[in-house]
Amino acid sequence: MKRWLSIVCIVLAVTVWGCTGSDPEALFDTAKLEERQDNPEHARQLYQRIVDEHPQTAYADKARERLRDLETE
Repeated sequence: MKRWLSIVCIVLAVTVWGCTGSDPEALFDTAKLEERQDNPEHARQLYQRIVDEHPQTAYADKARERLRDLETE
């Protein structure tokens, strides 16, 4: 039970930290986590935020690619 609770706490902390920060790496990691948790709509929002706020970064390129992939799924 303690292990499960610890995992849930870590996931929540990463999600909250990634969503409130503007670091493109943190946003990208959180978006990937949302995809793994079967929440593609939130992942799309985060990827779009990376593209909008950090358009000239490598993470924006990766985010554009993930957005294209999510459109075809």
